[in-house]
Amino acid sequence: MSPEEIVKKIEENKGLSRRSALKMMALSPIAASVLAGTAAPTPLQASSSDAVGKIVIVGGGSGALMVLSRLRRALSKPDITIIAPNEKHVYQPGQIFVAAGEYEPEDIIFDNTGYIGEDVTWIKDEVTTFDPDNNKVTTKAGTVVEYDYLVVATGVQYHYEQIEGLTADMLGKNGIASVYQSDLAAGTAEGGTITRDWFNALKEAAKTSKPRVICTQPSTPLKCGGAPQKILYLSDDFLRREKLTADFIFATASEKLFSLPEIDAALTKVQKEYGNITNKFGHELIAIDAEKKVATFLHKYQVQGEYDKDFEEYDMIDKEDEVKLEYDFIHISPPTYAVDAVANSQLGWQKGTAKGWLEVDRETLQHRRYKNVFGIGDVCGIPIGKTGGSARHQGPIVVGNLISVMEKKEPSLKFDGYTVCPLKTSYGEIIMAEFNYEGLAPSFPLDPAQPRWVWWAFDLYMLQPMYRYLMLNGLM
Repeated sequence: MSPEEIVKKIEENKGLSRRSALKMMALSPIAASVLAGTAAPTPLQASSSDAVGKIVIVGGGSGALMVLSRLRRALSKPDITIIAPNEKHVYQPGQIFVAAGEYEPEDIIFDNTGYIGEDVTWIKDEVTTFDPDNNKVTTKAGTVVEYDYLVVATGVQYHYEQIEGLTADMLGKNGIASVYQSDLAAGTAEGGTITRDWFNALKEAAKTSKPRVICTQPSTPLKCGGAPQKILYLSDDFLRREKLTADFIFATASEKLFSLPEIDAALTKVQKEYGNITNKFGHELIAIDAEKKVATFLHKYQVQGEYDKDFEEYDMIDKEDEVKLEYDFIHISPPTYAVDAVANSQLGWQKGTAKGWLEVDRETLQHRRYKNVFGIGDVCGIPIGKTGGSARHQGPIVVGNLISVMEKKEPSLKFDGYTVCPLKTSYGEIIMAEFNYEGLAPSFPLDPAQPRWVWWAFDLYMLQPMYRYLMLNGLM
């Protein structure tokens, strides 16, 4: 059975059980690989390399483990140290499904131990200082670790405190939630359960009133940039399924719903079908009064100025105002940055819009100034790619190019910017937005702007076990 036939049958049988959906999806290895996320990433070399050198990997998330697994197979004599404090691993995309009541927390938290072999030195600490001029790092405990080659996979950090009046411990109180909240070093993921409680509290409130709900998106790069809208649509549909309603506001620092016009148009259509969503473009959350339930936004916009006869156009004048909005419930997507150890080191971009993010070439993922350093995942200061799908495609690029450098060759593999955002537009439908540096890059012959049940079934039922057993082990 071809992948197209499998998709057609699944779409025709939306009511089939989880067991039946999984069985049908598993009918074809080709379908499994395609449904997994797209065009297959570059495979490992068929034979192991005899290149030698001490490799240090910093981080314990998906990117770090994918690189680790591939390096252990690609090198005949691997000398690898990983510096990561977390013995537990959080499947971060699953936070959305926990919030929606489709997963339990234990479905997205599992042991890191099985991914780090006995032949690997594991320092259960975190790096506080990078010294690339001397090829060494220093951990929180003061341990100095030298390296010949370095892979930086530290991920991001959230700064809730940049929103005046807000601290992370306020989440889950006074109608405030954030699905992003987690402590990856401790292997916990409170954001999912906090937001699930928020869904249920919203439902109870909607039984006696018509609450106002605000979902925010910041101006900073954001891990899985579509997540704020996922919460927007799922919480709205959560009420709709109970024949309840609320007034929803999507307040985003962006000027559109999505960067790609095809996906932007599709999401606009989704919102029209809901009929109760108001967009506040150019609005960034800067303060919150939790007791009074008032959110303050910095609204940036342009107004038309005088007509320029020489250029035959109007001057556009930048303006900004503070806008206060009352709410009953608010979901906050926090300002997001590279971890301090990277941002404060010579490894980070020293200027420009990517300042503080890891300075790597956007194709080779090799550091632009320190050629024995590579990056993977959310910490990279490249135009797009803060998703697990990106890390999966970056893994073989990083490993292949790192081995080339170890063999005294020029890195030749190129990352095309692939990323994927499964936009959950309702319970049971997803727009699978796949794109790269050039634009839309669908890996399956289906309209990528069309919400589909098959993507919901794949994301809910297949992706977690594939991530856990295949991706983290560098097998796909």
